[in-house]
Amino acid sequence: MAEAEIQSGEKEFFLDIPQQNETFFLKGSANYDWGMKNRLARIFNPRSGKTVMLAFDHGYFQGPTTGLERIDVTIVPLAPFADALMLTRGILRSVIPAASGNPIVMRASGGPSILKELSNEHLVIDMDDAVRMNCSAVAVQVFIGGEYETQSVGNMTRLVDAGMKVGIPVLGVTAVGKELVRDAKYMGLATRMCAELGAAVVKTYFCPDFEKVAAGCPVPLVIAGGKKLPELEALKMAADAIAQGASGVDMGRNIFQSDAPVAMLKAVRKVVHEAMNYKQAYEYFLELKNQKNG
Repeated sequence: MAEAEIQSGEKEFFLDIPQQNETFFLKGSANYDWGMKNRLARIFNPRSGKTVMLAFDHGYFQGPTTGLERIDVTIVPLAPFADALMLTRGILRSVIPAASGNPIVMRASGGPSILKELSNEHLVIDMDDAVRMNCSAVAVQVFIGGEYETQSVGNMTRLVDAGMKVGIPVLGVTAVGKELVRDAKYMGLATRMCAELGAAVVKTYFCPDFEKVAAGCPVPLVIAGGKKLPELEALKMAADAIAQGASGVDMGRNIFQSDAPVAMLKAVRKVVHEAMNYKQAYEYFLELKNQKNG
């Protein structure tokens, strides 16, 4: 039997203060369960509403990509400066320290290598394993216009269903093959399909008229860094994407293939979270780079 409550005075119910029902900050995410929103709030900074993800999952189909030959040497030191890490479960378990506080976005699709038809992907992890690895989201490639388009869409929708049961959001990644044009018409189609079919976040490429792509997608868009660019160009791309409606960037080669990866990651953060002008961010990058080399 519970003990009687011991009071020293009157109870205070703050009758003059209505309970606040805070609106969730992330586009299109207000109706998710608490666990789903909590995981999204780990990936996206609630103050800025943006994210800087560090992508180094390239090896799942490319093997030891330049800059990723030794992830323990080149990537682990960068982790403290990223909002989230996008990687495979093999790298998470073998290389990333368990004490790392980074939210994990786990690559969940794969199968073919660069030697085969890339769109012939299947799901390569199940949601139980994602839970065991404490993932904040799982990522699946969607090949709109590819040979195995329907199969890849099915991969995503099965993952969405499984994720809803345990509160893990799905990041739909719009894959672009050599035969597809990276324009607003294609990106608008691919991103909208991912969102309509349940992706909580969509990763895509920046393109001309990107503001139309962002406006037509009801969930947050995160842009891919793509191939290595000169640092000034990469910072301009990030700044333009944010200004035109992106909710963040998921950069890999433009970070870990830079001459000064930490400096570049910090500069990208300035652009994404503080809306710093890309030219100022580039000067900031050079300053940090020179400090290291000085």
